[in-house]
Amino acid sequence: MNVAASAGPTPSGPARWLPALGWLRGYQGGWLAGDLLAGLTLAAYMLPAALGDATLANLPPQAGLYACLFGGAVFWLFCSSRYTAVSVTSAISLLIGATLGEISGGDTSRFEALAAATAVLVALIAFVAWLVRAGVIVNFISESVMVGFNCGVALVLASTQLPKLFGFHGVHGDFWMNAGYFFAHLRETNPAALGVGLVALAILVIGKLFFKTRPVALFVVGGAILASAVLHLDAHGVSLLGSVPVGLPALGIPRIHGADVNPLLELSFACFLLAAVETTAIGRTFTAKHGGRLDASQEFLALAAANLAAGLGRGLAVGGGSSQSLVNEDSGARTPLSGAVAAGFILIVVLFFSHLLSMLPQPVLAAVVLVAVTGLFKVSALKALWRSSRPEFVVAVAALLGVLGSGLLRGVMIGVIISLVQLLRLASRPHVAVLGRIPGTRRYSDLKRHADNEPIPGVLIVRPEAGLVYFNVEGVCDRILGRVHAESPPPRLVVLDLSASPRVDLQSAHTLAMMARELGAASVRVHAVETHASVRDMLRQEGVDVPLGGVNRFDSVADAVEEFQGSGGTVSH
Repeated sequence: MNVAASAGPTPSGPARWLPALGWLRGYQGGWLAGDLLAGLTLAAYMLPAALGDATLANLPPQAGLYACLFGGAVFWLFCSSRYTAVSVTSAISLLIGATLGEISGGDTSRFEALAAATAVLVALIAFVAWLVRAGVIVNFISESVMVGFNCGVALVLASTQLPKLFGFHGVHGDFWMNAGYFFAHLRETNPAALGVGLVALAILVIGKLFFKTRPVALFVVGGAILASAVLHLDAHGVSLLGSVPVGLPALGIPRIHGADVNPLLELSFACFLLAAVETTAIGRTFTAKHGGRLDASQEFLALAAANLAAGLGRGLAVGGGSSQSLVNEDSGARTPLSGAVAAGFILIVVLFFSHLLSMLPQPVLAAVVLVAVTGLFKVSALKALWRSSRPEFVVAVAALLGVLGSGLLRGVMIGVIISLVQLLRLASRPHVAVLGRIPGTRRYSDLKRHADNEPIPGVLIVRPEAGLVYFNVEGVCDRILGRVHAESPPPRLVVLDLSASPRVDLQSAHTLAMMARELGAASVRVHAVETHASVRDMLRQEGVDVPLGGVNRFDSVADAVEEFQGSGGTVSH
């Protein structure tokens, strides 16, 4: 059972926006062991990922550590999900690295400041989203778009890491440029670097297959550092991670130019979308599995707090990490306190042991990233889309190609646009059911779905299954008119069942009346029934209720049919 859900009624006062105030009051001593173990395991899993994702963002490795440390130190206070862990993520890191290079002009210190400023802007966007309760916005990005986007991200990530695995410098470009460069420079492969990378890759793959909840990556990183020191791998041309400072950075607002804000806003919005989608998706997974309630808008506040802390702490933008959160759950976390424990463990590493990371071989770090991104490329999801819905599969492929061909930033926007076009397409062509009587009853349902339903001679019963608004009403009326003209002999009564149309706007009201008049001129009467109160008000207000049969709250489909049959099938005007 979810801790937040077990607290009883919806909290009030400060506990509404700071959920920790609620569940901490009911914290049980028996939960502490599980939270401590899960926090330590989570930190051990996050540390190598933080280093790898920082390099994806073209930032020094400590930026990833700072982001996980400061973001994790506050996220647990605000999140509504029991298991979600905040972290740097591969998609966001790669997006930052691919975008900020042009803005920074090659200045390393400026690049770091811009990355931290991006995190602060993500926090601002997330805070505004929380204020307006915009949790529903993540529903506008369909699952098919995210499948394609994640597959594209995985391929782009792989193209950036393969040169490191093979021991030569890569190039920063789109997928096709990276892939072309890699194959053109394979002759520059360093055998020692490739050997170290392949050993690390093999161990990581074995760990992913057989020890999913164990910090295998930390074991690989530790073993690689030890091997590097003993075997002097740098003398064999193997690139090392390099200096990682010990201690905390100076906290503060990143210094950027005013002219940088507009370019960063586009990047920050894209980072926010990625963080919001992944954070709420993993939260919903846990809610479906364990029960309770996820407040998507509350997760935006948690993201705002975490990104603000990460930005002020010289880190980069963070979001809910899927694999990190699953490790947190599998390790026995009982409450979000495990996230605070993980942040505390990372703090110890930053204060006392980060200098040891300088001996980490780059091919090993590349192996860590490559294994991590395999979870993004879901062939099974693409196959499922192909089997279940070819249009959805096409959408996924379009998002994938958008990422590969236009880059991550435009890829995110392409995904959003595709999602909105999908939504508008579905809303603009609602299903119009033709109804028949269920045998032996006064009830009516879709003839197409139930072949044994009885059509009523001389009567066409139609039910638009959506609200009628300006961009879909013409299509609805065209389909009704088309069905009337296709009937032989033509019906004398059209019963318009509006029970599935909770809204009719101004243009739709007049369009329905025009259709009724057109049919009336052909001696076909239209009778609208089962209208919602707001729909009746709109039709009466616009004076179009009379052509539609004088709408009221009493008439049902059965009443309209029986009245027609009782009159001998005649039509009164």
